[in-house]
This record gives sequence, C-alpha cells and structure tokens, in this order.
Amino acid sequence: MRTHLKGMVALVGIGALAATGCGSDTKTAGSSGEKVQLSLVAYSTPQAAYQELIKDFQATPAGKGVTFSQSYGASGDQSRAVVAGLKADVVNFSLEPDMTRLVKAGKVATTWNANQYKGMVTRSVVVIVTRKGNPKNIKTWADLTKPGVQVITPNPFTSGGARWNVMAGYGAASAKGTNKAAGEAYLKALFANVPVQDDSARKALGTFTNGKGDAMLAYENEAIFAQQKGQALDYVVPSSTILIENPVAATSTSKHPTQAKAFVDFLYSAQAQKEFAANGYRPVVAGTVPASAFPTPTGLFTIKDLGGWTLVTKQFFDPQSSVMADVERKLGVATKK
Repeated sequence: MRTHLKGMVALVGIGALAATGCGSDTKTAGSSGEKVQLSLVAYSTPQAAYQELIKDFQATPAGKGVTFSQSYGASGDQSRAVVAGLKADVVNFSLEPDMTRLVKAGKVATTWNANQYKGMVTRSVVVIVTRKGNPKNIKTWADLTKPGVQVITPNPFTSGGARWNVMAGYGAASAKGTNKAAGEAYLKALFANVPVQDDSARKALGTFTNGKGDAMLAYENEAIFAQQKGQALDYVVPSSTILIENPVAATSTSKHPTQAKAFVDFLYSAQAQKEFAANGYRPVVAGTVPASAFPTPTGLFTIKDLGGWTLVTKQFFDPQSSVMADVERKLGVATKK
C-alpha cells in the first residue's frame, strides 16, 4: 500500500477541461510566419500532465509560437469522434485499439508505432484503490467480490481504463488466461459488485472521491493523482496485475505536420517523461526516474499474454456478442460503442 510517490510535484485540479485553449504566446510559428494551433485530442487522465507539458514544449525552439486546443474524454469516445470528423493534430489514447481505429480510417499513418517504444508514450498498472486506512481490509482481487463490497470501475464499452481493469482482473483470476472459465466467472462476480459505471476513468475517480464505493479499480497514476490532490485514500498494487501502455501519434490529416510531429517527439524527451512521472505515470524512456519510484509487481503481465488486443477486443468487448456484453446485459448496463 502506498500513500504518496516521493519526489513528485503536486498536480493541478481534478476538474475536466474540454476543448480549451492553452498558451498565451502570440509569436508566430513556421517558416512562412503563420500562426499555428495544434488540436490535442486525448483520453481523460493525462489532462493535468498536458497543462505543464504544453507550456514546456512552448518554451522550446520547436514549440515557439505554437498554441493548442485540447479535448479530453473517454478514450473510445474520443477515438470515434476523430473518425467522425473532430479536428485532431495529435492524439493520445488509453489503449492501442483506439489508435488502430484511426489507422483504419486513414487518420493516422500505419507507421505510427515504428519508434523504439512502439508508439507508447506512458505506462501504468491497474491498482486497487481503497478508503484511507482500508477499513474493509481490501487487498486482493478476491476481496473485491466479497458480499457487501462496492467496487467502482467505468463502463468498458466507453472507457479504455475500464478495459484495462477488466483484463487485469481476468488475467489475475485466470492465471494469465490459462483458466478461462475461472476468469470469466470472476468478471461476473466482480461486476455484480459494481453499483455505477461512469463513461471515463476520470469520472469514475470523481465518483469514488465523492464517497461512492468501498474500492475502485484504476490506473496507478489516477491513485497517485488523487493522493496528491489531498484525497483520503490508499491503494494496493496487486502482485498479479497488467501493464498499461498508452499510445500517442500525430495524425496524417494534420495541416501542421511538422509542429505535430515535433510535439510528439518532445513527449519522449527526458523533460517530458519526468513530467509524466510527476503525474504518476511510469515512463517509457529508461532512466528517466529511479527504478525504486515504480516497483515492478512480481506477477506483472501484458495484454499480449492474454492474446493481444485484436483477439481480446473481439472476445471481451464486442458490443453484441462477448464476455462483457453478456455480463453487462444481465446487469442492465448499456454496451454502446
């Protein structure tokens, strides 16, 4: 159980910011002297990090004179909005399938994941968040299915974070997919204890911090974020949990490809990776922060251990016929795309 992350800076507030501008620099950018505004479309949780990252980028030669509009929301919803026409120069999602959707739509190049980090810009793990002092002594995956325990997690048909939560619980209960029946039975028991399913991880955090639920499944970075904002909670990193990997890319439809690429490249710099770490994310660039800042769980597994996103998406998250569609229908919860 951890109560804080040493050496990390305090974050800005929890409130959601959507489609807002950032940066007062009025200088121009580009060889022709034109003003450049990049549109950043991202999932809900890195919002606080980007408030600082954008300012840091604007202080570099490549970011001089570049301003941003920003949109944050549930990862799947954001991805579908870009396909439907939402302007985006840079996209950052919770999970790879939301990026793949844009590749198929011709919005992101097929080479988006060609760098040494395979297009992933941050990492995290799924943790169990509890009330301060853990009054119900919730420490393991099994504890979440006990009678009388309310668990907060978002809707997996809108939230990328929820899909990570589902696969973390399934992978732990099924011994990394080797006992599918046990894993599926666990998900049914788990979601029977979920009283409400918000459409994004950030909204789920708000529900929990406002007093609903005994435990919450969340990104590790969300737990750190809440603690740094003074919320009275603790969290446990299960010995068996999943490695979360978050993709980023410049869109192929950007009218400012040079600046969009420069911003994506900046996100892999030591400065940017340290800022992500200060916001609770595990850096993808080795050596950015001490290894002791983010210990590796002994039973850490990846989505590849469970068959990869293509197989997992079909088996668990198809809105018509899948493990979670069956679970949600029996609970009367929507499985909209």
